[in-house]
Parts: sequence; C-alpha cells; structure tokens
Amino acid sequence: MANRTSELVGRVDPAQKFDVEALLRYLIANVDGFPQSHSQFSVSQSVFLVQFGHGQSNPTFLLEIHSASSKKRYVMRKKPPGKLLESAHAVEREFQVLHALGTHTLVPVPTVFCLCTDSSVIGTPFYIMEYLEGRIFLDPLLPNVEPTQRRAIYRATAKALASLHFADMEAIGLRTYGKPNDYCKRQVERWARQYLLSTGEGKSNRNPRMLELIEWLRQNIPLEDSSGAAAGLVHGDFRIDNLVFHPNEDRVIGIIDWELSTLGNQMCDVAHSCSHYIGLNGVPEGVPSLAEYLADYCAAAGKPWPAASQWKFYVAFSLFRVASIYAGVHCRWILGNASGGERARSAGEKADFSIEIAWQFIESESVLPSHPPQESIPREHVQQVGKESGGTLHSSGGRFVPSQKIQDLRDRLIKFIENCIYPMENEFAKLAQSSMRWTIHPEEEKLKELAKKEGLWNLFIPFDSAARVKQVISGEKSDGHANKAFDELLGPGLSNLEYGYLCEILGRSVWAPQVFNCGAPDTGNMEVLMRYGNAEQMRQWLVPLLEGSIRSGFAMTEPQVASSDATNIECSIVRDGDSYIINGRKWWTSGAMDPRCKVLIVMGKTDFTAPKHKQQSMILVDINSPGLNIKRPLSVFGFDDAPHGHAEITFENVRVPAKNILLGEGRGFEIAQGRLGPGRLHHCMRLIGAAERGMQMMIQRAISRRAFDKMIAEHGSFLSELAKCRIELERTRLLVLEAADQLDRLGNRKARGTIAMAKVAAPNMALKVLDMAIQVHGAAGVSNDIVLAHLWATARTLRIADGPDEVHLGTIALLELRRAKL
Repeated sequence: MANRTSELVGRVDPAQKFDVEALLRYLIANVDGFPQSHSQFSVSQSVFLVQFGHGQSNPTFLLEIHSASSKKRYVMRKKPPGKLLESAHAVEREFQVLHALGTHTLVPVPTVFCLCTDSSVIGTPFYIMEYLEGRIFLDPLLPNVEPTQRRAIYRATAKALASLHFADMEAIGLRTYGKPNDYCKRQVERWARQYLLSTGEGKSNRNPRMLELIEWLRQNIPLEDSSGAAAGLVHGDFRIDNLVFHPNEDRVIGIIDWELSTLGNQMCDVAHSCSHYIGLNGVPEGVPSLAEYLADYCAAAGKPWPAASQWKFYVAFSLFRVASIYAGVHCRWILGNASGGERARSAGEKADFSIEIAWQFIESESVLPSHPPQESIPREHVQQVGKESGGTLHSSGGRFVPSQKIQDLRDRLIKFIENCIYPMENEFAKLAQSSMRWTIHPEEEKLKELAKKEGLWNLFIPFDSAARVKQVISGEKSDGHANKAFDELLGPGLSNLEYGYLCEILGRSVWAPQVFNCGAPDTGNMEVLMRYGNAEQMRQWLVPLLEGSIRSGFAMTEPQVASSDATNIECSIVRDGDSYIINGRKWWTSGAMDPRCKVLIVMGKTDFTAPKHKQQSMILVDINSPGLNIKRPLSVFGFDDAPHGHAEITFENVRVPAKNILLGEGRGFEIAQGRLGPGRLHHCMRLIGAAERGMQMMIQRAISRRAFDKMIAEHGSFLSELAKCRIELERTRLLVLEAADQLDRLGNRKARGTIAMAKVAAPNMALKVLDMAIQVHGAAGVSNDIVLAHLWATARTLRIADGPDEVHLGTIALLELRRAKL
C-alpha cells in the first residue's frame, strides 16, 4: 500500500530545530510567489527523517503557510547540524542537479525555488523546492497493491530511471558535475574511506568482512568503468521508495533524494534499484522478476543486457555502499547528531547484514540469465515501442537496412519520444479539448528546444535542398562552409530513404512531428521555399520556419469545386502594379488556426486563358493581410486537431507584394508536383508508425484482458487477424521504402508510380490495423481516452488528402498501360 506524501510527516525532532522566524523572513524575500502576509506558518519534519533511505542524511521538512485566501506547501532540505563527514550532505549539489533537470528536461523532478548557502540564517545551508502531492511506496514488494498495478508501477520505475539516464549533461549545463570515467574506482575508495572514518573506537563496530569486500571490489571493477562507456548522470540512491507517483495514475511525478548524484557509471543506479531483490526466494504476483525489471530498463534506456560478471560487481558495490552509509548513520547516532533519531540505533546491524548479503551474492554461481527473459519480450515490445534495436522484421537484413548513422539517430529519436513525448500526450490532449485549445502548451516549446539540443531538428530536409539554401542565402558555393548555427537548422542532410526510417517513428504519436519541426504542412512549405524560393523569400519566411519560431499553412482546396483536380481551382491572383490581388475561398487549410501561423502558401490562377496546367501560380501571403479572414475551424470525425487546426478562409481583395510570387506566374503545377511527391511519402511513412503503435497497443490489450475463460491473445480469431495485420504492415513498409529509394535515385517524375502505390497502400493498411486495435480495445477503442481513435481519423483523412485514392489508382493504371504499349 502506498503512503500519501502528506501522511509522511511528524513532529520536528528536537535535535533538528532551527529559527523558524528567520526562515520565514528569508522565504518572503527570496521565493517568488511566497505569501507576503500570513495567518499561520507551520513546520513539520518528514518521516523521511526517521526511516533510513528517505532523506535521513539531509533533514527534510514540510513547510505549510496559511494566508487569508490560500494554503501553500513547500519542502525544505538542509544539512544536518554538527560535525559532518567530508563531501557529505551537499545540498548545494542537490539544488544544482534539480534546477538543471527541471529547467531543461522532462525528467520528473520537483521544481526548486531557492538555495541558501548562508549558514547564519538557520544554522546550515538549505534549499526550498516544490511539494508534490502523490504516493510513495515504502515497501518495494508493494503489499496490498493489485498484481496488475504492481507491474505498471515497476515499469514506470524503469522508465523514470531511463529518463534521467537519457539526460544530456552537456546540453543542460552539468558537464562539470562530476568525472564520468573511473566512477566505480573512485566510489570504492570514497566509501571505503567513509566506512573507516565511521567505524572503530568510540564509533560504530568495524567489520573485517567489509575490509575483504573492499579489496574484492578493487580487483573486479568492470572495464567499461574506465572507458566511460556506461557514463552519464547518476542519481546515486535510485529506488522505488525515492519516487513520488501520481496520486491516481501509475506514473512517476518526482524523483527525490539527489544527495549522492554525480556523473558516473549508470549501471550502479540500475543495480541499486534492484538491490531489494537480492536474497529473496520469490516475489509477489505482479512484481516482475529481477530479470524482467532489468529487461524493462534496458529496453527503455537502449542499454545492452549486462554480463553476469559485471552484474555481480554492480550489485556487490551497491550493497557495499549501503553498508558504508548505514555505518555512517550509526556513527552519527553514537555522536548524537543523526537525523533519524532512535531508529538510527539499528543502523550498525543493518550495515553488517548488507555486508553478508553482498558476500552471498558474490559467491553465488548464477546471478543473472545470459539473455533477457523471452517471456517478457511481448510485453516490452508493446509498452516500449521501438526500444528494440530494429523494431521491425526488416531490420535484421535485406535491401533496406539503415546505416549506423541512421540507426543511431533512430535510437535517439525513439528514446526522446518515449521518455519525453508519450508521457505528455494526455496533457497535450487535455489542452486540445479545453476552452484554451487554440493556445500552445508550454511543454511543447520546451520539447522543441530540447529536440534542437539533441540534434533531432529538421530531420526531413534533403541534403540537396539544404545545399541550395546555403548557396542562395549566403552566396557560398556548394562545397563551402556555412555558419555553424545555420547549418544545424538544415538538419543532418538525409536522403528520402534515410528519413523514412525516422519519419516512421514520428508517426507513432500525433504530437511528435511538430516537436522535431517535421510536421505537415510546414515540411512541404519549407521544401517549396528551399527548392523554389529566392533569397529574400527564404530570409523572411524560411529561416523562421526552420527555427520553429513560426508555423505556416497551405491553401489549395476549395469548397465549391472538386479540388482533387487542381485545374478546377477558382481562386484568382491578379497582378495590379507591384502587387497581386487575391480573391477566393479556401478550406482545409491545415495549420492556419495555429497562433504561431504567420504565412500561407496560396494556390490560385493568375491567367484563366493560359493552357490548363499553366494557369496556376503559388504565392506567399502574410496571414495578417487585410481582407484575409479565417471563418471557422473544421473538424475531422470530431477532432479539430487544435491548436494546429484546419481552417476555412476567405480572401477578399487581399493585396500581396508581387515579390511574393513563387518561381513566377504559371509555375504552380510545377511547384505542386515537386512539393507533393515527398509530402505524400512523409504521410505514408508516418502511417507506418501509427500502424506499428496500433499493433503494439492491440497486443498489450490482448495479453492483459480475459474474455470467455481465456486471454484475448489465446483466441484463434485474434491470432489470425494479428498475423494478417503484421503481413500488411511489413509489405506496406517495404513499398514505402522502395518509393523513397526511387525518389532519391530517379527523381519525382520517374518515381511517381511507386509513390502513388504507397499513397494508396499506406492509409488502407493503417486503417485495417487501427480498426483491429480499436476492436480489441472495445469501448475504450472508440473513446478519446486512448490515442487509437485519433490515429484512425488521421489515417482515414489521408485516403483523401494530397490526392484521393482514385487519382493515384488512375496514375498507377495509366503507367501500367503505357508500359504495356512499349
């Protein structure tokens, strides 16, 4: 059973008392939003203080302030009073890492408000952080918790650990937070020294077996420790009881107790989070085995399965460190300054017990399977979509095998989406269904900045388009060197085929494409500007689009004509001196509802008497131009896709500078064909990802739900349909990759037949898979509680958008007839 954080408080230990009025004066002066006047201010000492491992080293207090209109809660962490061991109790470092993670990442941590290093205020340094109302599971075996919930809690724990291990120290300003190499070597010496300082005459009892353990650890440090291969941010005391879970949902909202954090070998965190398994003969139903939990973590973090010899060291090291900490607590109790009060009395016995367990583990013949447990793979394949090395059947060999560069980008993209975007999907959806739907969630902008820092920005830009932009804007030759910052805006320079492997991953979430600046219609509009724009047009509109500071819309479809035949377009673009006057009505102008949308690419007719395919032109229109009126948002099967949206727009004598024309009058069809080829393919790629997510959600539901005396996954009808879905998905993926390859090798015109095939096949396949997933989910499948209905609506729309199936089928048939005549 979980404890609410509000329940884990008690009276302040007399040994931990401080000047409350001095603290209050400091908070009023230094914490933004802290009530300036109050009727009551109370301080409670966290029960963390009287249970080892819950902030015992650094006393933790709940601060509660009542004013006339509200009650606010904060948490204070401070150094304990008295003589302290060297380098211990560094609340300054806790504040530093919490501030960096809270500001620059989506790692779940409490917000920090201020750090006070002036000991004259309350006697020791301290910092103030956010109070999190949630649940803490003090017993890792989760008594009185439902078995299915236990599995979810452990999976959330593994994902939380993976998320903090994913943080880029360079990007968030923690590059000097520690020395990543030789972490275990230094830690063994540090904790050996701490143990010796805490034991001996007048202190805690010194155990000879601990001295032997120290020597064994020195002799068995893994090679990866010195190379830095496993280096990154280390929490130092990561366990399930140092996590605050959401009050009602099985997800982590706060990782706490960062006193031991540094840069170092992340496998030490992993082993420490598993330490409660050591010595157990079994686990309660629903609690995963050690190997299953470890498999969850490795999949979520993209880490290799550890070798048994390495695992033996990491677990033994974890127990050794725990023993040293217990000895230190017992020593402080003997000296009279332990924050744990009387409960610290038994810490010496706990130290000796940890030492014995470590030796038992070291002497065990079998400590870990050589491979992840096979029975956990289906669950993992579902929950951690794409964490596996390839994620699809084609990844093991054959024609379409991504290069190492693309595989690395793909792995990083998957980690980002699963660690940063999936956890935010519900929050994004709530805002999109609220009265504030046409505003931008602040986390989206934070995610965009994080994606830039991770090098996952503008992935869609082909290398040849990037080269033209550099040449046009800066006037440099194709083999020159552009400004580094601008170069980074132009993406990694991928081919269409290479981007296909990445774009598929983006399709797994309706929110993902815009986070990486790879969402329609911006990608198509940027492609138009890169291929057909002049230097002035690029500087005015392309650069801010590349930066992600604005968004755009594409206005082509009209309500009064069959716009699938673009020759029917009636919107007029008439030259008037140094301007063009636009009149017409457009609808399904995707992106125009977004408050960041600043420019539209409008397709209309500049010459109604010219040959049929020379009448159309494209022009850039500032969305704030007089006479341009957004009439209403349109919905797709009830989804208005806020804040992006699809708008109906009228143009009434909209005057646009003549310099805004793209490529020249009568070139609209030429531009459209250049734009739509890659754009159609991007839709197909994302549909593969949407279908893949539907497959995994379908499987997860089937292996966790029982109907008619057996699991859904055991019913023959389900198995048959599941197999058919996988066949359809794999052959469609290969068709899409073939189309991308032809687009790279042969160009848009020669690849148009295969692109048309992909454009027909992908949405139909996705609809079949998603329909099956919805069916397996039953009533939940058609609700807005999960993402399937939204994915299905998007897939159905794409049987019409960028050309209906019938147009593409006609193209395919005509090409077949032409080949037959040859």
